[in-house]
Amino acid sequence: MNTPVRHAPNDFFPVVENELQVGGMPLSRLAERVGGTPFYAYDRRLISERVARLRAALPKEIHLHYAIKANPMPAVVQHLAGLVDGFDVASGGELKTVLDTVMSPGQISFAGPGKSERELRQAIAAGIVINIESPRELERIAAIASATGTRPQVAVRVNPDFELKSSGMKMGGGPKQFGIDAERVPDVLAHMRALPVEFYGFHIFSGSQNLKAEAIMEAQRNTLDLARRLAEHAPAPVRLLNLGGGFGIPYFPGEQPLDLAEVGEHLAGLMPDARRDFPQAEFVIELGRYLVGEAGVYVSRVVDQKESRGQVFLVTDGGLHHHLAASGNFGQVVRKNYPVVVGNRVEPDGEVLSASAVGPLCTPLDLLGDRMNLGHAQVGDLIVVFQSGAYGLTASPTAFLGHPVPVEVLV
Repeated sequence: MNTPVRHAPNDFFPVVENELQVGGMPLSRLAERVGGTPFYAYDRRLISERVARLRAALPKEIHLHYAIKANPMPAVVQHLAGLVDGFDVASGGELKTVLDTVMSPGQISFAGPGKSERELRQAIAAGIVINIESPRELERIAAIASATGTRPQVAVRVNPDFELKSSGMKMGGGPKQFGIDAERVPDVLAHMRALPVEFYGFHIFSGSQNLKAEAIMEAQRNTLDLARRLAEHAPAPVRLLNLGGGFGIPYFPGEQPLDLAEVGEHLAGLMPDARRDFPQAEFVIELGRYLVGEAGVYVSRVVDQKESRGQVFLVTDGGLHHHLAASGNFGQVVRKNYPVVVGNRVEPDGEVLSASAVGPLCTPLDLLGDRMNLGHAQVGDLIVVFQSGAYGLTASPTAFLGHPVPVEVLV
């Protein structure tokens, strides 16, 4: 009989007396403290440890920025404001969140292909760096600058002529709505000389959610080479070089964690030439899910247990309206299970039995765990979905069928 492929082991949340510990307390106690289920919980210790691990592995020249679209919960952003070197936002709402922190406006950048007039005015007034995504957007920024007597800082977001191989989501390398095609950037830079804007640097982002160190290293080499070619046309020295990120976390059976040490060693080898070629530049790695994804859990409670034609279903009070990604309806082509456990009774007392965890919605898509080792769960038990710290609540259709929005806590 074939041995089933397993998820990467959970090395983050300890189990004491067969109960998961989150934020240093038993899960059942945390559920009482929150006031009920469903809820998301993010462990501040794990977030801090992840940043520290990155600091230790990456060269000292690298500045860490957090892309808050991964998890914009204000408490999480506030916590990270004291740990990272900058933020990247993708909307006026996210900009408001980060401006409420201690982060300096000069360390905040704004990316996104469809910034509204209001958002551009907000960004210019705040004094942050705007990543321009098209020649037309540059003209809009210049018009606002002329009307307001300001000189905004802009970086060119480049759609590179290469892709991040093996990435879960390709953000560059072909026709994309993101950034300006690399071959068109020299003309944009030449035109920029006549506009009331201050050239700040480049943002070159080729892909995300990658577990292959070799692919990330190749993309970083290509990114620096592309930046060198483009810098020859720049109207001023490069002061910001955002190398993107792409660091992934294991979600599904058979996936292994990224070899961060290998990526760090390779990047360290690239830095001497990079410092020589960009003497005034701040080198940035921008990460989202890698900082917070593994620090979060989604917790729902079993409200019914039923059997249908030989299959056991655990019906919970949470589902795809809270955690679209775990249901398989956010970026998956073939549905695969996130790691899921019975949080208050992690290991069964006897035989390991199969069951599917489903939500309360009137759709077969509302599936949190399909035929997993959850059959020992009983009504009232807590079902935990790991890897839930990124692209969870805010990436989900919370208004679907009118159920309450879950609580989020940082513990």
